[in-house]
Amino acid sequence: MPDSPALLVIGECVADVVRLPGAPDRIHPGGSPANVAYGLARLGRAATLITQLGPDSHGRLIGDHLASAGVRVLTDGSGAPTPAATVDLDDAGGAAYTFEIAWTLGPVEQPAQPPQHVHTGSVATALEPGADTVLDLVRSLRADATVSYDPNVRPALMGDRARAVHRAESCVALSDVVKASDEDLRWLYPDDEPEKAAERWLRSGPAAVLLTRGAGGALALLPGATVRIGAPPVEVVDTVGAGDAFMSGALHSLAAHGLLGARARARLRRLDTVTLGDVLRHAVASAAVTVARAGATPPDGEELTAALTGVPVPER
Repeated sequence: MPDSPALLVIGECVADVVRLPGAPDRIHPGGSPANVAYGLARLGRAATLITQLGPDSHGRLIGDHLASAGVRVLTDGSGAPTPAATVDLDDAGGAAYTFEIAWTLGPVEQPAQPPQHVHTGSVATALEPGADTVLDLVRSLRADATVSYDPNVRPALMGDRARAVHRAESCVALSDVVKASDEDLRWLYPDDEPEKAAERWLRSGPAAVLLTRGAGGALALLPGATVRIGAPPVEVVDTVGAGDAFMSGALHSLAAHGLLGARARARLRRLDTVTLGDVLRHAVASAAVTVARAGATPPDGEELTAALTGVPVPER
């Protein structure tokens, strides 16, 4: 993909120790930003990940996993242990997380090729002291790159709710595209309906806000317009990495439409509902492939194309 924009993802890698009733533990490479970088690379995009990886078995597992898709990994060289999360799955494939994580990201040498798009979110933007490093880095890159953000709320790691809301809103204000789940917004704003909270985020600066609703599909908000799409029928194995696959599918589609990069920012601000509907279709199809198999295993390009045939037409 020679005309592919350089995409930089900033955030944590996590070893997901997956537990299913009556089955042995399985260890999967994970971490929301790492999953997004992996998903982009699987779709043929040039993806670099700035992260922390420890010199341990989990770090080697994740490093090999990312390299297998072609993700370039840059670390701060701190030698901090690779974070882990215990993922308890219920009989329906729903996931509950328990974390062992410290996020202390320090200075990292920048890629030789400046990125045209920067994605971040999750623990990387919520857990101090590393979160401050991430936000400073995003601010320094924003003049030359579009920015996307996914809060990927993990209540056990968010700390004080008011402080978490303030940090999330700071990230939203820096972003051109924001993705959140209805569960994210219910935790951040327990007194508001998720769609109302998403509308408020849209007014604070992004060109578009994407809201996922699990089996209820997804919607995308533009100033003055909303696009909705149902979820395709799929037999769910587990939901690990579904939101991250949605994000990588959306960014892949935005890149295909030439809407990433600082020079494309004005066009992104004029995004129409037809194009946004296509972005949603790719995002939902990517998530559907991922939930149909174990772990955060997003589609490659051929699998995504095949999955699009089962995605409903968006409602505009």
